[in-house]
Amino acid sequence: MSHREYPAGGREKTFFGHPRGLAVLFGTEMWERFSFYGLQGILLTFLTASVAQNGLGLADTVAVPIASLYSGLVYLTALPGGWLADRVFGPRRAVLIGGIIIMCGHLSMAIPLENPTMVFFGLFLVVAGSGLLKPNISVMVGRLYEGDSDARRDSGFSIFYMGINLGAFLGILITPYLADGDRWHLGFAAAAVGMALGLLWYMRGWPRLTNTGIGPSRPLNAAERKRAVTIVVVALAVAAVGTGIWAWTGTLTLATVPTVVTGLSITAAVWYFVYIFGKAKGVTPGERAGLRAYVGLFIAAVVFWMLYLQMGSVLTAFAADSVDLDSWGFDLPAGGVQNFNSIFILVFSPIFGALWLWTGDRFGTAYKFAAGVFLTGLAYVFLGWLQGRADDGVLVALGWMAWVYLLLTFGELCVSPVGLSVTTQLAPSNLKGQMMGVWFLGPAVGTPLGGQAYAFLVPALGEQAFFFILAGLAILTAIMLALLGPALHRLMGRGGHGPHHLTETPNEPVLLPRPGRGRTPAHSRRLSQSPAWATRRRTGLWRGSVSLRGPGCRAAKPGSMRRTLSGSTGRIHGSVGAPSGSATQRRPTRSRPIG
Repeated sequence: MSHREYPAGGREKTFFGHPRGLAVLFGTEMWERFSFYGLQGILLTFLTASVAQNGLGLADTVAVPIASLYSGLVYLTALPGGWLADRVFGPRRAVLIGGIIIMCGHLSMAIPLENPTMVFFGLFLVVAGSGLLKPNISVMVGRLYEGDSDARRDSGFSIFYMGINLGAFLGILITPYLADGDRWHLGFAAAAVGMALGLLWYMRGWPRLTNTGIGPSRPLNAAERKRAVTIVVVALAVAAVGTGIWAWTGTLTLATVPTVVTGLSITAAVWYFVYIFGKAKGVTPGERAGLRAYVGLFIAAVVFWMLYLQMGSVLTAFAADSVDLDSWGFDLPAGGVQNFNSIFILVFSPIFGALWLWTGDRFGTAYKFAAGVFLTGLAYVFLGWLQGRADDGVLVALGWMAWVYLLLTFGELCVSPVGLSVTTQLAPSNLKGQMMGVWFLGPAVGTPLGGQAYAFLVPALGEQAFFFILAGLAILTAIMLALLGPALHRLMGRGGHGPHHLTETPNEPVLLPRPGRGRTPAHSRRLSQSPAWATRRRTGLWRGSVSLRGPGCRAAKPGSMRRTLSGSTGRIHGSVGAPSGSATQRRPTRSRPIG
């Protein structure tokens, strides 16, 4: 029985008016985010703590790239994780397998061994498991609402998003306190317990998911399975040989691994863009124009994530070294400072949602991105100023960090939800899922790039210069994006997004007036003033068609495309390769503005 069916005894129970399966996925994602953000809250401080404090004793310039790489790889592995769900496991099993792998990763890190091998093996498992769980649990939420209204679906995702932020808040609140006093492995164990609770909740609620996410949507056939196995085996063999040669040269160190993996992440991003633009079939010229605009937005997003997602690395190191964590009357762990972001997200998300509805089309996507990147750059200007005070021997008050995180949160609310929306709008019809993978490449590339910038700039120029350089990069990017905004919006319009969007669909007949032989102004004026035309314009209903066939008209060339222009004056249809018989002219219809 699906969630829209009702048992004989009465209406089926719901979760705040939503399918009961949403409660299952809400709880699972909440506990997974508890484990992820809990680990992120203590990872950097564990890496930099001295051996006497049961840490690894790494320098900040080595630890920050590792922590940044961990945060970025979680997004990169979402690409193969989505593919495995679509072609091999199905979303439901992918979430289960991913959760088990994540829990095993946290347990590996919880084993109190002096050798750090188990710690890095555990990080690898957490990254791999997150790639299976993170994208596919969101897919399952969407499938709960197949056949339902968009408003109900949006409401369901809003509840699900609250689960994400609640889990993040609890993880950052609890795990750093458990790990305080050099009890790092207790903190890692807490993350494992959180993921275990999520798995138990998921398995208990398995029947409530009805038929959601069962089996792959496009299972591999025998030939595809053989080819996939061959590619995996060859890739693993090449990786093993390459790693062996790397180790033999003596350059395989904790300082060089993040640099190489960051380079591989950038290569993967470039390859994926080349595939989308060059290899994908069935992309219309209008969709390709939208993709060109998306490149500009993607570059701005990479710069944004390069700064924003350093919360678990650079900003945590700054809090540990330069912030008075006792200034509010209690001892706050350095990783706990990240919870300012969780609190501000919960408070300001509905406010920004209402703001975008109020501004409507008056404040386009490119300008929202520019505002978000600018605010993030402004936060780093603030951090540079605070770092200067810390360099003079003054501990920074905790309240100043609240202002930094407020600016970063405002930046996120300008970029992250808007980016998800524009990605779905500009994605070609046959590449919707893969374009969401492209969006995940932004943090996958930007986050480790920020860590690498820290490793290269800080030893040469110092922390303050690092903050000011990244701030300058972000502010310059924001200015360039704002200046290019009109051009980008025109391209996006051709791709089907924005207040004056143009979309392309094939094969509808039309007759275009011959040059110099169209209707006269007087004839057009008489036609527009006719009772039939006035009725159709007033009611919005066209009960027939107006033939344009006549001596002043000719047929459009076969193979041309229909263009749809919508804006404040309505929508105009023109075009396409069809027989040159009769054609229809449709009344302009208004399109709903996109917030």
